[in-house]
Amino acid sequence: MDTTNITAKSAIAVDIGTTITRSLLFDVASGKYRLIGMGTAPTTAGAPKFDVTEGIWRSLEELQYFTGRTLLSEKDGVIIPSTQDNQGTDSMVATMSAGNPISVVIVGLLDDVSLKNTRRLAQTTYTNITAEISINDCRTATDRINLLTRERPDLIIITGGTDNGATQSLLSILESVGLSSYILDESQRPHILYAGNEKLQDEVKAGLDKISKLHISPNIQPLLGITNFRPAQKELNEIYKEVRRKQSGGLHEVLSWTEGSFTSTASALGRVIRFLSEKYEPEKGVMGVDIGSDTTILAAAFQGEETLRVYPNSGVGGGAAGVLERSSLEEIKRWLPIKIPDTLIRNYIYNKSAFPDAVPTEEDHLEIELAIAKQALRDAALDLIPSLEKQIDSTGILMPAVEPIIGAGRILTEAPKRYQSLSVLLDGLQPTGVTTLALDQNGLLPGLGAIAEINPLMTVQVIESNTFLNLGTIIAPIGIARPGTPILRIRLYREDGRSITRDIKFGSLTILPVEMGEKVSLHLRPLHRFDIGMGGPGKSGKVNAIGGALGIVVDARGRPLQFFPDEEKNIQRNEVWRKTYRKYS
Repeated sequence: MDTTNITAKSAIAVDIGTTITRSLLFDVASGKYRLIGMGTAPTTAGAPKFDVTEGIWRSLEELQYFTGRTLLSEKDGVIIPSTQDNQGTDSMVATMSAGNPISVVIVGLLDDVSLKNTRRLAQTTYTNITAEISINDCRTATDRINLLTRERPDLIIITGGTDNGATQSLLSILESVGLSSYILDESQRPHILYAGNEKLQDEVKAGLDKISKLHISPNIQPLLGITNFRPAQKELNEIYKEVRRKQSGGLHEVLSWTEGSFTSTASALGRVIRFLSEKYEPEKGVMGVDIGSDTTILAAAFQGEETLRVYPNSGVGGGAAGVLERSSLEEIKRWLPIKIPDTLIRNYIYNKSAFPDAVPTEEDHLEIELAIAKQALRDAALDLIPSLEKQIDSTGILMPAVEPIIGAGRILTEAPKRYQSLSVLLDGLQPTGVTTLALDQNGLLPGLGAIAEINPLMTVQVIESNTFLNLGTIIAPIGIARPGTPILRIRLYREDGRSITRDIKFGSLTILPVEMGEKVSLHLRPLHRFDIGMGGPGKSGKVNAIGGALGIVVDARGRPLQFFPDEEKNIQRNEVWRKTYRKYS
């Protein structure tokens, strides 16, 4: 598609991460939008600078150096718009994940309905839920007021009641929220997001507007059993922006450069995954994964319907200790292919949390970080799957069909070997059927999500330029059999007419040697009523696939993965899996 008539031809996307700030330059090359270059620098949101602009400036200086394009002016900062001699950029967007989670108190009517929805809403950005209030928590009005004044949250989210439903119970809670805000000093009063019964909006405004920072969104549950989170998510992102502007030095200048095109990294990731779900196979969803230093993010979308989850204090850097506390040392150890003493694992996790920029220099340390990443991702997946639009089992623990799965985060993109990136995604998510694992090796997803708001064509064309690294096609049959039982027959046909046939045994991990970029046709015949996502148990099918960095991976280990009570047996089996990866990487 010709882009010569588009006014804004170039854009810079800045992502302010917990440890790294990344600047990406996009422009027209040969009539299409493309990634032109990237610059990175340590994030300066925290000590000793407490000013995000310095990290941004340094990343842009590196971007200037690699592209040879002048982007900065000592007098004016970022040069916007671009000049006739091709200096600067036409537009700029920014995303941010750095900073402590926003403290939130959630308020609803019933624990199993409105509070559950409120919790889901809060989990779409970087929040820490410090307390929950409902009509059946047995608190008096005084108890509620004392709780809110003691917690002093950044944000209170209030939902509850279908439109035109009951109002009296929610009004009593709203009164406590208003009184607690009134008691606090004006500088300490929280933002309040109301996304409940629309019949109460006028009373909410009358009671809270003058004594708080009130935000009102359409009801997230207008009818029983029907939810609509997107308008409230958008309002929540605006609150995130306001809170971060108050907390982070230099953000006011960033907002002036971007003309307000600033969003949380999680929100931008969710947006681009939703965007991709409307582009790819309609019967499947799309999934994005970001395993960061402090936070793990999962975003899944089916035909434009997005589910986003943010898990603060769950990462491989500052959030490593959170993974240990949320799960257990035994759950982390079960991913290890080598024997490591418990004390060494614990010490490394706590040291990594204290010094998140530290790079593993020994094999033991790297294996611990990979195990932490797998456990963080597994915990997140088990939380996300039950709330996805599509389900494939009654237990809510099996991943529905998604295509592709795109991974991001330094533990994935900077892993010494590509099989390590693939194994984190494969073991953590445990996809089913046939899918592709890809890697966002340049960290484009948040930037493209933010750009989609102002220039969707740029997002489309950059994605179409093979910007993601194909790690491999995954075939994962679902079913139960004795280890060693043949469960799948695969016939692989190459373009030159050659073919191979493999019988896959239950419990095995097999890699078919297909070259990177090589196109093949796969004829899949499940045995013993195993399901490969071709329409039901025992149903065969044909798929076209392209070889990835690790060819084509057949994961017949079962879903979900099972572990031995004996630690030594787990280590031995994990080492067998690792040797399988290494053989073809």
